[in-house]
Amino acid sequence: MTETHSIKLTSLSSKGGCGCKIGPADLSQVLRDLPVAAPNPNLLVGLDTSDDAGVYRLNDDLAIVQTVDFFTPIVDDPYSFGQIAATNAISDIYAMGGTPLTALNIVAFPISTLDKAILKEILRGSADKLKEAGVTLVGGHSIDDKEPKFGLAVTGTIHPDKIRANTGAKPGDKLIFTKPIGVGIYSTSIKKDLLTEEETAHVTKIMSTLNKTASETMAPYSVHACTDVTGFGLLGHASEMAKGSQAGLTIYKDQVPTLPRLRELAEAGAVPGGTKNNFKHLQGDVTFPETMDQIDQWILCDAVTSGGLLISVSEKEANDLLSDLQKAGVPAALIGEVTAENPGHITVL
Repeated sequence: MTETHSIKLTSLSSKGGCGCKIGPADLSQVLRDLPVAAPNPNLLVGLDTSDDAGVYRLNDDLAIVQTVDFFTPIVDDPYSFGQIAATNAISDIYAMGGTPLTALNIVAFPISTLDKAILKEILRGSADKLKEAGVTLVGGHSIDDKEPKFGLAVTGTIHPDKIRANTGAKPGDKLIFTKPIGVGIYSTSIKKDLLTEEETAHVTKIMSTLNKTASETMAPYSVHACTDVTGFGLLGHASEMAKGSQAGLTIYKDQVPTLPRLRELAEAGAVPGGTKNNFKHLQGDVTFPETMDQIDQWILCDAVTSGGLLISVSEKEANDLLSDLQKAGVPAALIGEVTAENPGHITVL
C-alpha cells in the first residue's frame, strides 16, 4: 500500500471532526465577558444568536454570508477527509439560505513527518467538492503543526430579505431534518476499528454529501428558521433554535433518523467526549422521557460532523416540503414541531 493509504489519519489526533470543537459550556464562559462590538445596522446576523454564519448587508438587494470551519481528521482516507471538511464548511452557507461563492483553505500539517502526498490528497478531495458546489478557491493559509487539521473559510451571497436564520421558528411549525445522526459515535468507532468497510463508506458518503439540494429545495417554502447540525449535536443546535426563537420544541425520538447499529456501537464504548459534553451542557434545557436511558439520550446529543439541515417550516407546507426533499434524494424526516409552551425548552417524546 502507498503511505497515503497505510497511515491511519484518525490515530494522529485525540479527537476528530466537529467533535474537537470547544464545548458549548466552555465557549460561553470565554465569550460572555468579551466587550460587545459597536452596533452596526448592516450586520444582519452576528455573534449574539449562535447562528451558522455571519451576514453583512452591502446594499438593499445584496448581503455577504461568511463562515469558517476546520477540524482534525474524522476518517483515515485523506481524500475523503478533504471532501468532508469542504462539505462541512460550505454547509453553513446553505443553512442560511445563501449561495456559496469563494473559499480559502486552512491547513495545519506535520510537513516534516508525514508524506506530502497525504496533504495533496486532502486538498484534492476538497477541490473536487468545491467544484461540485460551484465554489471558487481563491487562496489559503498553512502552518506546520503536529496534528493535521483542515478546513475552509467560505463566503457566499444572499438577499437580505431571504436569510434563513436559526431564530425565526414559529409555534405550529413542523421540524424537518435531512440527514441521520450518529456520526460522532461512528467516527469514534473508526478510531477503535469497530466498523466494517461498508459502514465506513456509508458514513463517509453521508458526511461528504452537500446540503445544496436540501437548501435549494426549501427555498420556495415558508421556512421560518434553519440551522445545520454539527458539533453541538441535534439537541444542542435545536436548543439554540428554541432559545433564539423564544419557542418550545418537541422532538419525537422514534422519528429521528439514525445510522445503523448505532446503539450497539455506543454500548461498546464509542460515545465521544464531545457528545457527553453536549449532554451535560443541555441539563435543564431538555426534558427526556422517564423510560429513555442514558445511551439514547447521548445519541440525540451526538457530536455530528457535516450533518443535515434542521428546518422549521409552516405546518401547511411541511408535508409538501418533505415530499419534495425525498423526491430529490434527500433522506429527510419530520422529527418534531414548534410550540408556544415552554419557550427555549426542548421536550423529547
